Amino acid sequence: MQATDLTLEGARVMSVCNACRYCEQYCPAFQAMEQRLTFATADLNYLANLCHGCGECLYACQYAPPHEFAINVPKTFARMRLQSYEQYAWPAALGAAFRRQGAATALALAGVMIALLLAAAVASNRGTRLLDAGGAADFYAVVPHGVMVALFGGIGLLVLAVFAVGAARCLRDLRSMQEAPAHVRRGGAGAALSDVLTLNHLHVAGRDCVTAPENRTPWRRWLHHATFYGFMLSFASTCVATVYHLAGTPAPYAYSSLPVLLGTAGGLLLAGGTAGTLLHRRRRDAALTDEAHASLDTSLLVLLLLTALTGLALLALRHVPAMGLVLIVHLGAVLALFVTLPYGRFVHGIYRGLALLHYRRAS
Repeated sequence: MQATDLTLEGARVMSVCNACRYCEQYCPAFQAMEQRLTFATADLNYLANLCHGCGECLYACQYAPPHEFAINVPKTFARMRLQSYEQYAWPAALGAAFRRQGAATALALAGVMIALLLAAAVASNRGTRLLDAGGAADFYAVVPHGVMVALFGGIGLLVLAVFAVGAARCLRDLRSMQEAPAHVRRGGAGAALSDVLTLNHLHVAGRDCVTAPENRTPWRRWLHHATFYGFMLSFASTCVATVYHLAGTPAPYAYSSLPVLLGTAGGLLLAGGTAGTLLHRRRRDAALTDEAHASLDTSLLVLLLLTALTGLALLALRHVPAMGLVLIVHLGAVLALFVTLPYGRFVHGIYRGLALLHYRRAS
């Protein structure tokens, strides 16, 4: 479906919902919908990014398939979110990369990165250290610290730049919308932050989101929490390790050190959250999402899971002779994850956060 056709379909669906309003108590997406009479692309992107995909509205809707109106808000919003990711992506030519990502693509990219890093390690005359650096757990004997900083620092800065451009384009759309003022105060930035950190809108009127008709469990919310906080703890571990290094205490660090404790907790949460989410999604009603959107989810989850598992393996095997090979595999997985972050499902956190902030500050 082309972008123009999708916008027309989204406007049709929202016009029917705006006339009905049966679902107005479910989530901010419907409450924000009521503030507008027309639905341009910017409005639909905003509403779609407010949606958490809980699925309750599909089963409550009297106009859902097989009704001739064929109203399916979760699927329509999933398609709109995917369109918004492409519209906000920079460079624009890479926006279409969203459509092509899946588990096979993620694993293939990780394989390419691992091969490149392995070739670089051998070419730098350090290939002989791949199988004998484990005794001292000396990561930098395999990949020099300067190379790690240059490679991951450069890619990290590029990722941040792409995120900044996407956020600016999202904000531009949010500011361009014409909407009636809300009649109640919604709590402001503090409430928006609470929504993000607690996944408040995966509770529908106090109930957990659905997996199928009349089947509600807290698993989706718990697994999202494990994935999010696992990623943040892993990132915190890297930040603390960087501070240690700058303070004159290079790796490796003791198992009882703060970087290792943070990394271990983060890796376990991240592995459990991503693996659980992949399994849970197989049991969810396929009508609750779009195929291309689901493929993008899978790509991110696979790379996060691979990063977590290889990181934990590196921690457990850092004193064995094969540590160098495990390190290369882990760094390749991390590098593949970094490269895809601005052009994959990860960006939904940025746009959803901005949408929630706009919603909470609207009055």
